[in-house]
Amino acid sequence: MEILTNYGTMIILVAAFFGLLMAIGIGANDVANAMGTSVGSKALTVKQAIIIAMIFEFAGAYLAGGEVTDTIRKGVVDMSYFTNQPEVLVYGMMSALLAAGTWLLVASYMGWPVSTTHSIIGAIIGFACISVGPEAVTWSSVQGIVGSWLITPLISGLFAYGIFVSAQRLIFDTDTPLVNAKRFVPVYMFITAMVIALVTIKKGLKHVGLHLSNGEAWVASIVVSAIVMAFGYIYISRKYKDDDGSATDSNGYAGVERVFSLLMVVTACAMAFAHGSNDVANAIGPLSAVVSTVENLGQIASQSTIAWWILPLGGIGIVIGLATMGHKVMATVGTGITELTPSRGFAAQLATASTVVLASGTGLPISTTQTLVGGVIGVAFARGIAALNLGVVRNIVASWVITLPAGALLAVIFFYIMQAMFG
Repeated sequence: MEILTNYGTMIILVAAFFGLLMAIGIGANDVANAMGTSVGSKALTVKQAIIIAMIFEFAGAYLAGGEVTDTIRKGVVDMSYFTNQPEVLVYGMMSALLAAGTWLLVASYMGWPVSTTHSIIGAIIGFACISVGPEAVTWSSVQGIVGSWLITPLISGLFAYGIFVSAQRLIFDTDTPLVNAKRFVPVYMFITAMVIALVTIKKGLKHVGLHLSNGEAWVASIVVSAIVMAFGYIYISRKYKDDDGSATDSNGYAGVERVFSLLMVVTACAMAFAHGSNDVANAIGPLSAVVSTVENLGQIASQSTIAWWILPLGGIGIVIGLATMGHKVMATVGTGITELTPSRGFAAQLATASTVVLASGTGLPISTTQTLVGGVIGVAFARGIAALNLGVVRNIVASWVITLPAGALLAVIFFYIMQAMFG
């Protein structure tokens, strides 16, 4: 307890640096893989993707990142074990942030799209086991995480397969693909807007004090989606009004892909906002736990009000990570797994968004990364197994499996170092 009193400011400064490192890792890995489909399909250049992500990720993190956050992500640790030793919780959260941030930077350097959520959870499990014992960990939540390795990519892959096959049959495999694109793409716009509006309302806007019931959220999403569909129909009809849309016409398949490119830009913007509002908690959750415990002189709260400077810190870190190290993960997701066009990338992105909505409604533990990779694999399967780069997929799955133990091992090492430094 004396340590928190005597070294409180220093502990907060060190924790803030570790939180920034974690946010940089999130930007370099999680945000980069979310933008990878847009870049790989050539709907956006790397520079455009970085600018969009900078604006919308930061806006999501700062505007909708939350006034109150759970200090322990996903309820992995039982807080009652740390009531009489709050300094252990502080060391543990700091070591978890540093461990998860370090692992994310290593994975990003290697080009592996891994789960930031699983990185921080693995790290928290590691310090809890070494400081208190395995009984401090809520193991049922860990079982759900392991289960999500299989369930999440599978659901997303099936969605992506269905979306892409429907686009092939309704648009690409017809005599007049552009005519059919004018007819059906506004419907895809409606579905896309619906899913993204639900993600934003359910995951983002509740943090800014807008609490809507499920029914109100659905009504608001349908209204927004209908407006988007109407605008999309008018825009596409005017832009391609003189084309007959035959497959031999220069505006046939190329025109259809340009229409899907427009869709992908809209999807990328909205998903970046939703991601920023949700996943920044991986960095600021443990950081706010440290700050709250130090400022309350060891009193541990189950929830803590976020200090004014923590959300901007998370947003800035995400932007730095994406701009400096995001290109390798973008390349893996965008071009490494399979060759993407705007229509294929759109199918993967819409499947990802749909799975996120489904999971948030059912409480399924989810990784955005694994959801997106599953979607890209589903699109590849729709074109045949030969379209899939199995070597890249194998490396990605291996990186998923070692993320939890890697985070845990690093957290144990850093926890002992932290105890030696401050103890």
